[in-house]
Amino acid sequence: MPYIIDAHQDLAYNALSFGRNYLQSAVETRQQEMDTPIPQRAGHTLLGWPEYQRGQVAVIFGTLFLSPRRYQAGSWETQAYTTSSEAVKLYEGQINYYRRLCDDHPDQFRLISQKKDLCDVLDPWEKQPAVLPAGEPAVEQEETPPQAPVTHPVGLVLLMEGAEGVTSPEEMELWWESGVRIVGPVWAGTRFCGGMYEPGEFTREGLALLEIMADLGFILDISHMNEVSALQALDRYAGPVIASHANCRALLKGVDNERHFSDLVIRRLIERDGVMGVVPFNGFLYPGWKNSDDRQRVTLRHVAAHIDHICQLAGDAQHAGLGTDFDGGFGWPAVPFEINTIADLQKLAPVLAEYGYTEESTVDIFGKNWQRCLERYLPES
Repeated sequence: MPYIIDAHQDLAYNALSFGRNYLQSAVETRQQEMDTPIPQRAGHTLLGWPEYQRGQVAVIFGTLFLSPRRYQAGSWETQAYTTSSEAVKLYEGQINYYRRLCDDHPDQFRLISQKKDLCDVLDPWEKQPAVLPAGEPAVEQEETPPQAPVTHPVGLVLLMEGAEGVTSPEEMELWWESGVRIVGPVWAGTRFCGGMYEPGEFTREGLALLEIMADLGFILDISHMNEVSALQALDRYAGPVIASHANCRALLKGVDNERHFSDLVIRRLIERDGVMGVVPFNGFLYPGWKNSDDRQRVTLRHVAAHIDHICQLAGDAQHAGLGTDFDGGFGWPAVPFEINTIADLQKLAPVLAEYGYTEESTVDIFGKNWQRCLERYLPES
């Protein structure tokens, strides 16, 4: 099984909002949250360190995500802000969560802020897959003798999802020093540029943000930008550009919002040598899907179709990846039928093979494309 690099998980948000413990299994978390309102608000968790091991999830882009107060879902949502000073404190709290997770549990999680960190995390995964003695296998396999447990730390790359809460563009140097390496300027929209909820193009302050980010070495994430802003960013940003979690609008018939990208934006991203992470969320794969719908309606073939669309536009498999956004406001059962936890992403490999993808291309899509991006753009020290 190839190892996976997942370009989007809201771990800090969920840990601080709901008390989720990602050191334990998804099964344990689901049991603890039974008879609580959490599954109604966020779905049943798909994540846990044992599932990362079974699914060969080697690296995660762990987000700093806050909700502007005008989009706060309820009083239970603690990670929401009105002012920049509120946002800064919440961002710092999420960074501290990741630091404590890695400092207190180095055998489970490691922060990645430079190339050496990435090498140190990936080296054991490349030498030997993780093996846990308990739990269902991610894919059906022939009977084999039991293996001794093998586990590896999971790497975390910090991604700020929506920088609208920062005090000023000049503040970005502090976030770089704090270990943030990827920034998506927008979640809702308007302060820096247009987004999925609010129209507009890049503002003067937004263009200043791009200039400072490029000078510092940030990777720019265009996820959540509307069409005009995404095209502006792809034209004007002097540094590397990715889309951590977005799907292909051409495959989402009847969807009239700009949360996902047109072929024009995807082609421009490919021209910039960017990678786009596909989101295996039923609402982003099957327009109008609801949790009450027949679960078999959405399958991993829908995920493969979006991956294939990117690859067809590119002419190769070098620009598609995974950005699950798991536990990002949804969970089980709002995921393709074959998925119970993140470990089941390995079931995507035979589906890609049915589409004609070689083992080498599947390795690229699962993790190597993101790996090459990080190897190229993370700082030396």
